[in-house]
Amino acid sequence: MNGTIEEIGKLLDLGKVTSLELVTSALKEIDNDEGQGQTTFTKTYADQAKAQAIGIDKLRAEGLVLSPIAGMPISIKDLFDVAGETTMAGSRVRKNSAPAARDADIIKKLRSAGAILIGRTNMTEFAFSGLGINPHYGTPLNPWNRDEARIPGGSSSGAAVSVSDNMAVAGIGTDTGGSVRIPSALCGLTGFKPTAARVSTSGAFPLSTTLDSIGPLARSVNCCAILDQVMRGQATGHIVDRPIETLTLAVPQTLVFDEIEDKVANDFQRVTSLLSNLGAKIIDIPFDVLLEIPKANSKGGYAAIEAFVALHDLLKRDENSFDPRVAVRIKRGEQMTAHEYIELMNARRTICEMSNKITRNFDALLMPTVPVIAPILKDLENSDDFYHQMNLLMLRNCSFGNFLDRCAVSLPIHEPETAPVGLMVMGESDGDDRLLEIAKTIETAIKR
Repeated sequence: MNGTIEEIGKLLDLGKVTSLELVTSALKEIDNDEGQGQTTFTKTYADQAKAQAIGIDKLRAEGLVLSPIAGMPISIKDLFDVAGETTMAGSRVRKNSAPAARDADIIKKLRSAGAILIGRTNMTEFAFSGLGINPHYGTPLNPWNRDEARIPGGSSSGAAVSVSDNMAVAGIGTDTGGSVRIPSALCGLTGFKPTAARVSTSGAFPLSTTLDSIGPLARSVNCCAILDQVMRGQATGHIVDRPIETLTLAVPQTLVFDEIEDKVANDFQRVTSLLSNLGAKIIDIPFDVLLEIPKANSKGGYAAIEAFVALHDLLKRDENSFDPRVAVRIKRGEQMTAHEYIELMNARRTICEMSNKITRNFDALLMPTVPVIAPILKDLENSDDFYHQMNLLMLRNCSFGNFLDRCAVSLPIHEPETAPVGLMVMGESDGDDRLLEIAKTIETAIKR
């Protein structure tokens, strides 16, 4: 199952593999005692998945293919409503909450497309960290040098490992400050964060109703584009490469390279030099407007206040059952006043307008998805200071895109047998289709 949606689809069409075989293979890997299945998934749908696979194989034999992802095992992050189930969102405190009355919108879309939901994936509690650590359900380990026990990134930690370890063809995650792109970068995958309003968040447990977006983690830009189309219920056709010599790409010089590790810097430089040699115009730009974002978020930002609104009753009733490192971030929202919240909204509007003026003549921005390689899990578990320092660093570059309401793709750019590193290609707000074409062009150039 180590292939793209397009590659696996061809095998299904040729009869070289069946959906039931894909599901059986995924479940075998999930159940492997020496693998990561037990910490990657909080719930699996083995019986339902097998039954659905048999039905889809019959339809395919009759020439009926519901979509490009029909019959493929797809994982879903544990914050999407599934009818009849309690949505835990990576926590223990919701165990007595009422089950969902209906499927989340994206779950309905996936089912209609014939996707086989293989299970719910683990995540940072309430999606409130970029590291992917979960003290309640365990933390799935990064696929690179697994014996060193490095983090997968988060908050969509299980989504990433489900794909890297062939337990799913793709995973569906959410991204409020980088939670699709960070684990994609650290685990060597491709992740797409759309403009926030592009995919319905109805039925997704919120972290920030302002910043939340839903996106895929997969093995190629085309995989992400296919899943994006399915989740929107709009088929816009195959994305195509643009001539690389037509691209003008900006590299911000403000903040995004601060505290960067040599491995990340070297991979980034190698790839941008490659793109330049192939004809793309790579232009370094000052982007000082980014300095205004930490100032605007100084009182806690959207995630803190909006998470506190959603979770304050649970926090008041059962704070001891929360991950204390998550609880302390949620509680920052308690002190934020209505006046400060309105000031934040006004500041965001102004900053977005300023940034749009700076970047409007460029096709996309390029920057490291995260400035470091995946740190070792134990080091983060043993130090609150290191945890919070590394969490801020992980989120920094990605969160700019959420604040500016832009779309972005993280592409793997590391060389074989080295630590995964991501290149973030960031487009304009509502420029998602164009961004996917640009990202595919860059992906093709990198893979030459």
